Amino acid sequence: MKRIKRSWALIFIASGMLLTSCVDEQNFDQYDDLRITPIVEGSILYVESPERLINSANGVDFFSQDFNFDAFAEDYVAERVLNGTVTYIIENTTSKELDVLVEFLDEGGTVLDSELFLIPPAPTALLQREVNYGTASGKSIDIIKNTSSIKVSVRNLGDNTSVSNLSDPKVILKSSGKFRVGLK
Repeated sequence: MKRIKRSWALIFIASGMLLTSCVDEQNFDQYDDLRITPIVEGSILYVESPERLINSANGVDFFSQDFNFDAFAEDYVAERVLNGTVTYIIENTTSKELDVLVEFLDEGGTVLDSELFLIPPAPTALLQREVNYGTASGKSIDIIKNTSSIKVSVRNLGDNTSVSNLSDPKVILKSSGKFRVGLK
């Protein structure tokens, strides 16, 4: 009998504790307050040309190529790009002075933006340039959102006969992008 009274007393105390315990009210509106903005990073261009190819070209324009750029072709993605940075890295181990022009083009071929690089002959330091889009100190993010292709043109401002004394002389253009995207 004592056991039954003790059991009932424990049940009564436990029930009282459960009924009066602290429970936070559930907030199902948290989803509306949620902000998801990942940073997406990727390669955009890689162009490499050996010095022998530059020497074999007639005239100063030795390279011009359009590259398809559909990174933001889908409206769902383009509407959510907040800002970003395009980074260019150019290495020249040739004996040539070069100028490199990178143009962002829309679907109709209209130039939306361009970057010009004047590259001295080797030995030269690695040239790196960062261009911001969608920030107060940068260019409009609409340039990136509306870009359909990227045109790269390289001109030889030197001669077509000299050869660098460095092994495997070439010019390399690399670019990458890092963009903040608001998913929610």
